[in-house]
Amino acid sequence: MIRLAISVEGETEEAFVTQVLAGYLRPEVEPTPILLRGNVGVERLVKRMVSLSHDFDAVTSLVDFYGFRRKGDLSVEQLEEHLVQQIEEQIPDSRQAVFPYVQKHEFESLLFSDTAAFGAPECDAEWDIQALASIRRQFRTPEDINDSPETAPSKQISNVLPGYDKPVHGPLVAKETGLEKIRAECPRFHVWLTRLERLAQPT
Repeated sequence: MIRLAISVEGETEEAFVTQVLAGYLRPEVEPTPILLRGNVGVERLVKRMVSLSHDFDAVTSLVDFYGFRRKGDLSVEQLEEHLVQQIEEQIPDSRQAVFPYVQKHEFESLLFSDTAAFGAPECDAEWDIQALASIRRQFRTPEDINDSPETAPSKQISNVLPGYDKPVHGPLVAKETGLEKIRAECPRFHVWLTRLERLAQPT
């Protein structure tokens, strides 16, 4: 069994790992979410991942591109590569076991993979989800839903669905959607999930 540490941004991502991702990866990979609780930046994330590498077989992250501190004009791909370089300065030849993942643009973008999942009975809410479906149709993939303060995925969900609680409803919607549907709709997430699956394969 591979012991995997996932440095997560907040409680929503923590619940996603424990309620959805863990059941998918077990028994070959055992993921453990480690909370950062916001204020995510290069120095802080690199320091946390390097520290975790001493106690786990593999380390990754699940943090949002939206709100990432001091990212400047970097694209999400450039930011990830910069994180990799910073980690390798401290742990040479670490790319296979220590690899950052930055979600474009937010974790909540994944929830647009199947907007009908917001109608799951477990959500215990009568929501009109047609507006979410309309938002989804405007973009090629859920991960392309943009990240301005007014139109970030989480903002669009909360604007449309009064009473939406991110740590409670986010993992429920993701579980109802299913990881196979999410990875089919979200190419960056698919690449990351594939890499997690391959951790258990012999090198």
